[in-house]
Amino acid sequence: MTATTEATGRASVFARVAGFAHRRRKLALGLWLAVLVGVWAIASATGSDYREDYSLPGTESQEAADLLAEHGSAQAGDTVDIVVQDENGLADPVVEQRIEEMLAEVAELPRVSQVRSLYDDESAVSEDGTIGYATVVLDTPSEQMSKPDVERILETAQEAEGDGLRVELGGEAARILATGETGIGESLGILVALVILVFMFGTIIAAGLPIITALFAVGSTIGLIALFSHAFTIADYTPYSMMLVGLGVGIDYALLSFARYRQELVKGAAPEEATTRAMDAAGRTVFFAGCTVILALLGLVALGLGSLQGLALSVALVVLVTMIASLTLLPALLGVFGERFARQFTARAAKRAASGKAPEGTGWRKLGATVQRHPLIAILVAVVALGALAAPALTLRLGFADAGNDKAESTSRQAYDLLSEGFGPGFNGPLIVVADGGDNGAEQAAAAASQVLNDTDGVQAATEPVPTEDGAIATVFVFPDSSPQDEETSDLVSSLRGEVLPELEAESGAQYLVGGATAATEDYSDKVAERMPLFIAIVVGLSLILLMTVFRSILIPLKAAVLNLLSIGAALGAMTLVFQEGMFGFEPGPIEAYLPVTMFAIVFGLSMDYEIFLVSRIHEEWERTKDPQLAVREGLANTGAVITAAGAIMIVVFAAFLFSPERMLQQLGFGMAVAIFVDAVIIRCLVVPAAMQLMGRRAWWLPAPLERALPKVQLERH
Repeated sequence: MTATTEATGRASVFARVAGFAHRRRKLALGLWLAVLVGVWAIASATGSDYREDYSLPGTESQEAADLLAEHGSAQAGDTVDIVVQDENGLADPVVEQRIEEMLAEVAELPRVSQVRSLYDDESAVSEDGTIGYATVVLDTPSEQMSKPDVERILETAQEAEGDGLRVELGGEAARILATGETGIGESLGILVALVILVFMFGTIIAAGLPIITALFAVGSTIGLIALFSHAFTIADYTPYSMMLVGLGVGIDYALLSFARYRQELVKGAAPEEATTRAMDAAGRTVFFAGCTVILALLGLVALGLGSLQGLALSVALVVLVTMIASLTLLPALLGVFGERFARQFTARAAKRAASGKAPEGTGWRKLGATVQRHPLIAILVAVVALGALAAPALTLRLGFADAGNDKAESTSRQAYDLLSEGFGPGFNGPLIVVADGGDNGAEQAAAAASQVLNDTDGVQAATEPVPTEDGAIATVFVFPDSSPQDEETSDLVSSLRGEVLPELEAESGAQYLVGGATAATEDYSDKVAERMPLFIAIVVGLSLILLMTVFRSILIPLKAAVLNLLSIGAALGAMTLVFQEGMFGFEPGPIEAYLPVTMFAIVFGLSMDYEIFLVSRIHEEWERTKDPQLAVREGLANTGAVITAAGAIMIVVFAAFLFSPERMLQQLGFGMAVAIFVDAVIIRCLVVPAAMQLMGRRAWWLPAPLERALPKVQLERH
């Protein structure tokens, strides 16, 4: 069974599925409801096991971490810091007694394996004696700490506060307390989407069907991913990313089909016939559009980064389920309300005609005609504007948010600031230099490194070596002069690895590895940059093949790829200005290291959606009239409103994630909102019609060898 209409005239698979769902609507709705309830019942019973995989095989920081774990080094474990401050000095006997009693209580708490007091280590107290920290060694990785366990540590620690003593909790596990509950952004996005749909279709019921379709699809998939998290490595932020993409895509796909359904009703088709006709045409578009998004997301698997593979597969799954819901659940819902819609839409169309108002799409036809008269001007203005917006992306810095990006009132941010004040900005992101072997043993090699590092530019201090029990390796903590997210710290990592430590290796015979969270961030960014060309080649290449197959053209896919890259560049430039440079009051910091590739996959796929929405209708008119100029105008007239509404819905859904407490989701939502705005408004409504005008009949040319090699599919009905 194929997606084409057979020469015998038999209805396509999309029309047959839609007809079945429309006639057996109770069965279709019952099955979807059973899937949603069943998946969530099982997921609720089994729970989820979200976890993150930050391993970077083949990198220096990963090799250092593996060595530390292999030789049982304490530096391999996860910790939190209890940071204390007293302006009168921490050496006061009364203050010391209160702190020691508090630390003894913390040591008895669940998930705590050891507590190292600040009074047992002179380096744990600032030079002026007012700020210090105790180290709490956990028996579990930070990402697996539950919020109640962390809250228990904080509450116990802060019982010692008072009379000038201040207590805060720092470290990765403490950052759990800085996150708030999500849900406001998603709810706001759905509400605004409903308003847009009501404005477009005129009734709440009609507006609600695309949203219901999207919610069923997203809800079912999130339940499935909770189950899959027991078998696969899936990060805890994945459901929110899935929700963001799934809601936008789900509403878009259902909206495209519903808009075509309304057109068929207005032409006089009966509800069931209108459903099958709409899904016969729009269903094909949804199918191929969904395939482009899935292909783009699966390209992330080629990066070989565990934390991204789970995200890519999960988001691809939500797009797949959303596509299936648009092709099966929506026709069933249309079967329930079809008669009402037939009366409402035909009456509204008749009233519009009787009032003498211009037919729908007239404004878009005029816009298309204007663009066709001045195609070069339209392209030049758009490219210059988008190029200017994309320019800041040239200074893009990748990294990971740390406690310095948390809310100012959070305990993790307070601890971060106190440690920076008392011990210097580099204290929150020390580098760990691991010495392995050496002519005189690892400890001597590490001591030599410590001496050299203390005299190295960019290093505030380097500690004495700490050997493991077996003496095979020794570690030195290196505190940079700059904060973990500063460019100077990145330069220091490169300098240590490329110049300072190689010279020591030749002298001592030891191997030196630079590890720690800050170094791992550099390695992650380098790994992404190294594999990016392959990733882009896979995503763009597969998308070009798919579009050439669909449109029987070589110029249209090439144009689409170039314009999509331009919209992604504009989005990255806007993200750089807002989140890296701190425009509009956002906390300045690096862009999350995996976001550019994640955004590339998602936005490239979604941009291809709009390309297929518009060009498929232009293709339909081209097959009917063989007039390239008329085909562009009619294609824009029939899809301009739908693409704009779909884009507006995606923009508000994505932009609503700016209200999320998670910086990563804020960045992803903002970047995707900008990309969709650029794509739906500037590129699809201005640049594409102008480019199609300049290409003329050549737009539909495909070299004969490719014509024979590519399988034949059809987007339009005959």
